[in-house]
Amino acid sequence: MNRNFLAGASAAELKTFLTQQGQPAFRAKQILDWICQKQVLDPEEMKNRPAPLRAALKEAFYAPSCRVAERAVSARDEVVKLRLELFDKESVELVVIPAGERLTLCLSTQVGCPVGCRFCASGVNGLVRNLKAGEIIEEFLTGCAEAGRKCDNIVFMGIGEGLMNFEELSRALDILTSPEYFNMSPRRITVSTSGFVPGILKLAALEKEFTLAISLHAPDDETRAGIIPDKVRYPIAEILRAADICRDRTGRLYTLEYTLLAGINDSVAQAEALGHLARAHRAKINLIPYNETDSVFKRPSREAIEAFERAAAATGATVTRRVERGAKSAAACGQLRVNAMKKESAQ
Repeated sequence: MNRNFLAGASAAELKTFLTQQGQPAFRAKQILDWICQKQVLDPEEMKNRPAPLRAALKEAFYAPSCRVAERAVSARDEVVKLRLELFDKESVELVVIPAGERLTLCLSTQVGCPVGCRFCASGVNGLVRNLKAGEIIEEFLTGCAEAGRKCDNIVFMGIGEGLMNFEELSRALDILTSPEYFNMSPRRITVSTSGFVPGILKLAALEKEFTLAISLHAPDDETRAGIIPDKVRYPIAEILRAADICRDRTGRLYTLEYTLLAGINDSVAQAEALGHLARAHRAKINLIPYNETDSVFKRPSREAIEAFERAAAATGATVTRRVERGAKSAAACGQLRVNAMKKESAQ
């Protein structure tokens, strides 16, 4: 990684670069306009910039640093999952989710994942490295280009535990929301976490209206210990105390994400316990029927899912069930990356 990423360059960094090139500093704003307004990252496409400057930008920055290596397209609902090959040949996943006039992008924050939830393909082989802020912004730009329009919402629910890459994630959030750059509303951005308490408190300290989503997956610590490994698992009470602080600092209710696993966390008693937790903490519940991979976990029956939803809602909690979108063969998070790794190792 011997170059910076043009997608994450600040106005100050660009002005320094331009001065070194003997170019006027005002061109920094022109370059940012190309990136943020026209959503053009490749200097070769910035045709009204001098050719020597375009060449210098290509030499000094990764621009772009990734390419679309694979697509999984759902004919049913036009959801597109992309596997992006990064500059170092590692890969992450990006999901483009249209819904009428709205467009949501699901972005990754790390190559691999340090948490290793036992049902999730994202953590296969653990954490490889963090993404830089510029790479995260490139994901965003790639998703917009794939859809042919700007997105309305961003969810950081792809590969990785974003709050364990807080410096780069927060830099990306600043770029996405700053009027100088993309000027998105923080209310349009959701940050998901497995419950990494130090990161939740750092997010709270920003005091911006980002929405927090916590991958809880169990209403009690004993059940959760069978789903999430010990190394980064915090007690539920500690997670929810931090989430309450985040809610109070941001003014935004948080969501308890709950992946339903047959025979593990899908009983009516667990639904009631989850509902009472959500009520006590003024949180919302989002139920996610498991997308089966080759793990030992199984998806509950339709009847079990519906019974769980009814029991949780009967406590008075706000309960939604995630609308299942995308191609079934690649629906699980991290599955495209895992499949590519398997193909590579077999060669």
